Amino acid sequence: MKFSSVLMPVLFALATVPMALAQATPNYAPPKTSWGVPDLQGYFSKASLTTLTRAPGATSLIVSQEERDKLFNRNIYTRVAKEEAALSPAELLKDANPDRAYNRFWMDPGADLGKINGQYRSSWIVEPADGQIPFLKKPEEGISALASVDEEYADLPSNNPEERGNGERCVYHSSGGPPLQNQMYNNIVQVVQSPSHVMILTEQIHEARIIQIGATHGVVPKWGGDSIGRYEGNTLVVETTNFEPRQGGMISPKGKITERFTRANDGQLLYEFAIDDPSRYAQVWKAEMPLNVSEQPPYEYACHEGNYSMFNTLSGARAFEREGKKNGKRKAIFAGVAEAKE
Repeated sequence: MKFSSVLMPVLFALATVPMALAQATPNYAPPKTSWGVPDLQGYFSKASLTTLTRAPGATSLIVSQEERDKLFNRNIYTRVAKEEAALSPAELLKDANPDRAYNRFWMDPGADLGKINGQYRSSWIVEPADGQIPFLKKPEEGISALASVDEEYADLPSNNPEERGNGERCVYHSSGGPPLQNQMYNNIVQVVQSPSHVMILTEQIHEARIIQIGATHGVVPKWGGDSIGRYEGNTLVVETTNFEPRQGGMISPKGKITERFTRANDGQLLYEFAIDDPSRYAQVWKAEMPLNVSEQPPYEYACHEGNYSMFNTLSGARAFEREGKKNGKRKAIFAGVAEAKE
């Protein structure tokens, strides 16, 4: 994602043009592999301004062109892109805003809301009908499957690197799934198939997820869970269980995620998932998202290259100790535990 800063106005102009995403082709017959299953291989992008949950102000799952325009212009990425398009290269590279981790120049979230069957979507969640995650209890009541960045890192001890968060240590990042999620950058995935396995490579932390075809679930917890796949007609169905308790994210060790990958046409995969986790959610909830063919391969995400943050974090903790201050409490939010540890 290294661009010349003089391209920023051009990038913004492109971002303001509705993206003509593919839609399902009637009676579409997907290509087959040499062993006779639907060929899902290639590079795909999940970049989109549509988010997992229903955008504020959206009236329904499917939105009109007029509603799309309102949501597009209200989107934070659109507004920041417009703001920075007016800056000179020198002003842009100066990046003097202390409240912004990155300026828009380095972000690649997508150019428009996502489309499925040629229709704009206000959320990926299709069930419940309100487009919201059906938490068993509200997040503020203490049982949330999702943690904010502040929750994940702010109160962690800093005695050694192993006490820090998974993403901070480049150990695991939930964007690679399951389930797959779009984000502000690193949205390319690669799908590779063999008769016995499917591999999904994601940019974020360069995770290679291995799905066994026709096998049985093991009993050992794994990062990203234990994924077993099967083909139902033109769809790859993947059931994942046995999640590593420390991975966090939106699933507990006892939950199950069922995913479906179907070629809508030559330019798009339809990705669907359902999460069944009674320990965290009031009901099974479902979502669907387009994965659009990308001409670009995954961009290397060198998580630790030139990373001095861990040294600074631990050094800061030692400085606090010299001042007589203590580490904060670690909130055991990921395991769904109410108590906190010293």
